Amino acid sequence: MATTPITLPDAPKVGMVSLGCPKALVDSERILTRLRADGYAMSADYAGADVVLVNTCGFLDSAKEESLAAIGEAIAENGRVIVTGCMGNEADAIRAKFPSVLAVTGAHQYEAVVEAVHEAAPPSISPYVDLIPQADPGDVKLTPRHYSYLKISEGCNHACAFCIIPSLRGKLASRRIDAVLREAEKLVAAGTRELLVISQDTSAYGVDVRHETRQWKGREVRTHMTDLARELGQLRTPDGHTPWVRLHYVYPYPHVDAVIPLMAEGLLTPYLDIPFQHASPNVLRAMKRPANEAKVLERLKAWRAICPDIAVRSSFVVGFPGETEADFQYLLDWLDEAQLDRVGAFRFEPVAGAAANDLPDPVPEEVKEERYARIMAKTEAISAAKLAAKVGRTIPVIIDEVGEPDEDGDVGATARSQADAPEIDGAVYLRNVPADLKAGDFVDVLVEDADAHDLYGVIQAES
Repeated sequence: MATTPITLPDAPKVGMVSLGCPKALVDSERILTRLRADGYAMSADYAGADVVLVNTCGFLDSAKEESLAAIGEAIAENGRVIVTGCMGNEADAIRAKFPSVLAVTGAHQYEAVVEAVHEAAPPSISPYVDLIPQADPGDVKLTPRHYSYLKISEGCNHACAFCIIPSLRGKLASRRIDAVLREAEKLVAAGTRELLVISQDTSAYGVDVRHETRQWKGREVRTHMTDLARELGQLRTPDGHTPWVRLHYVYPYPHVDAVIPLMAEGLLTPYLDIPFQHASPNVLRAMKRPANEAKVLERLKAWRAICPDIAVRSSFVVGFPGETEADFQYLLDWLDEAQLDRVGAFRFEPVAGAAANDLPDPVPEEVKEERYARIMAKTEAISAAKLAAKVGRTIPVIIDEVGEPDEDGDVGATARSQADAPEIDGAVYLRNVPADLKAGDFVDVLVEDADAHDLYGVIQAES
């Protein structure tokens, strides 16, 4: 007697819109990883999704507007929307504008998000699939296979006047160092060639747990940035390469000096992302940030003496309340001294709940615009000179994308140098690359040309 084939139910599909910083992207990856483990499939568009998650950003008012626009688009295109992320603490405002949202949860509230998805689109549990042990598929990644963000902590203990991150994400909460290292090892084994270490304050890693020690590979390691950096420097890809390890959001505490020799030894990528925000002591005090800009200049000089190729990136706020023309000129002069490799700037804008909103002497919008234009011109000129100095040198790069052949059959590629973090810094554009080149490859490149932000070159033939 013939048996009727069993038809397995279709897995419910989840769409995701992820906004904001890399830390939010990691949250999105964790949520999707958990949902996939619960039997959900991912949808690349609104039409195919049973429910859409919008991971919001609430750092600036402009980011909130972008988040609200994304929620509105998801509702218009799909109708079944769950909101999570940093704007989750403004649930009443979100529901007032979009009463049809199914649920609103806060930042890194993974269990609440998953529960909301389960309620909106119940998982299809099948004993023919879900109770069979699965081969480890790896976590869901929203970045290309060859680089991954490695989040080491949540929250922040600072009380900067312009920032509301502590109220959104809470106080510093460091992950166990053995768990972080295990995740890093797993990522590298799965094909990650570049790890981007992120948090709200990477230098403070472990302060909340008094730098507790854990066992790793038969030895004790502290929950501390320097121990973490040293251990990450021991990782190797399956083909024996040292993966790039890039440190982001590094406050310049004294112990940061200890990671510079690791960069000189090639164990860490010679790159530091340091949120200076300003240089004028008056403005830094108003921001409630340390005002030690002179000592920072001395340390930059010392770092470059140890590791000449170190690239330092930072971001600055212009037009902070009370910033005078003298304060701004102080910042420009400081940048001339500091010679930072990569700089981003943004105009101050009030954020609901930030202490800076109550400060006197707001800077007029037209003055903010003028200062923004001046700082960008200054930093662009510094960048152009530093990149021009690399013309004629051979540097290592990582391949991000390989193009299609042109009419002559030539293939180009987009890469990044060690001075370039993905999405925020420049690129290295290559001509006439080999046909077998692929994303994630490390190659040496002869720099042939440069502009204010990017390099241009050709892969060096092996001798």
